[in-house]
Amino acid sequence: MSKIKVGIVGCGNISDIYLTNCRAYDALEIVRLADIDLERASAKATQYGVPDAGTLAELLSDPTVDIVLNLTIPAVHAEVSLAALEAGKHVYSEKPLATTMEDGRRILELADSKGLRVGVAPDTVLGGGIQTCRKLIDDGAVGQPVAATAFMMTGGPERWHPNPGFLYEIGAGPMFDMGPYYLSAFITLLGPIRRVTGSAVISYPERVIASQPLYGQKIQVQTPTHISGVLDFVGGATASLITSFDVKGGTSLSSIEIYGSEGTLLVPDPNTFGGLVKLRKPGPDQAWQELTLTHAYTDNSRGIGLLDMALSIREGTPHRATGEVALQVLEAMHGFHIASREERHYRMQSLCERPLPMPSLPQS
Repeated sequence: MSKIKVGIVGCGNISDIYLTNCRAYDALEIVRLADIDLERASAKATQYGVPDAGTLAELLSDPTVDIVLNLTIPAVHAEVSLAALEAGKHVYSEKPLATTMEDGRRILELADSKGLRVGVAPDTVLGGGIQTCRKLIDDGAVGQPVAATAFMMTGGPERWHPNPGFLYEIGAGPMFDMGPYYLSAFITLLGPIRRVTGSAVISYPERVIASQPLYGQKIQVQTPTHISGVLDFVGGATASLITSFDVKGGTSLSSIEIYGSEGTLLVPDPNTFGGLVKLRKPGPDQAWQELTLTHAYTDNSRGIGLLDMALSIREGTPHRATGEVALQVLEAMHGFHIASREERHYRMQSLCERPLPMPSLPQS
C-alpha cells in the first residue's frame, strides 16, 4: 500500500524527533522540508535523507505532499495551517492549534469546508502511560471519577532553552506551552470540559537568559507565568491545574492524580509516553500498587498522532488527536486568563468528543 507523504514546515529543535520517528513508520514518507531559514532546512534534509527542502510556497505547491506537519512557532501556527488547507493539504500541527480562538475556529471551519483533516499535538496522550490510565478508569478501577489535580511547575525555560524569548510572548507562557499536555490528558481521561475559572499573574516582569548562545540577554515577559485553574467536566468531575514558570525551588507534587469513589490513580507525566502508573484503594492497610502498562508506545514516540491521522485518512475512520479537542484545549487556556481578568467563571463554547482509546497490547 502506498505511503502517506508528509511535508514538514519548521526545522527547529522539535523537528529532529519527528524526523527520526516518522522515518520508522511504514505508512509515512517525509518528502519535503521547509523553513524560513533555507540553510537550516537544507541541512536537516541532508541529515535525514529527505529528498527536497526549500520555501513554504514550494512545499505547498508540491502535489505529492498529502499532509503538512506544522512545526513552526505558536505565533504562526494558524497562518501556516490555513495556507496548507487552502492548498488542499491535510494538517497536523504542533500545539497549540492557534494562539486565538478566532484563528482556531477558522482552521476547523476551512478544513471542514474542504473535506480535510486537522490533527494537533500533543500525542503523548496516545502513549502507553496515559492510555493505561484511560483503560483503568473505563474498567472501573477507581469507581466514579470525582476530582483530579495536575501540576506543571518549573523555574522557567530561560535556564536551558537556546532561544526562550518566544515562550514569554502572548500565546505562550507555561499554560500555552505546557497546558496542552495536561488538558489533553484530562479530556482523554475524563471527557470534555464544561467551564473553567482561575487566577493568572506575571510574577517576574523580566527574565535573564542563563543558556547559550544568548546568555545574559533580558526577556520582557508579556504573558502570565503562574496560572492556577479550576475545571468542571461535562461528566461531573472537577479538577485543579497549576502551570508555572515561577517555581525556582522545584516541587514534590505529582503530575496528575485522579480521585474516584473506589480509589486514587497516579498518572504519569503527560509530557512523556510511558511512565509509572500507581493505584491505591481505600482503607488504612491499602498500599500503592504499581501497575503494568497495557498499551504500546512508551518511549519518545512523537509522531504517533500524525501516524494515527494518516492511517485514519487511508481507512476513512476517525483519528484521535483531533482539531476539535485542540480547540477545546485552546479555549480552556484562554478561559483561565479571561476568568482571572474578569473575576468570574468562563463557560466553554466549543464542543469535542472524548477521543477513542488506543488498542491494548495482546494479553500474554
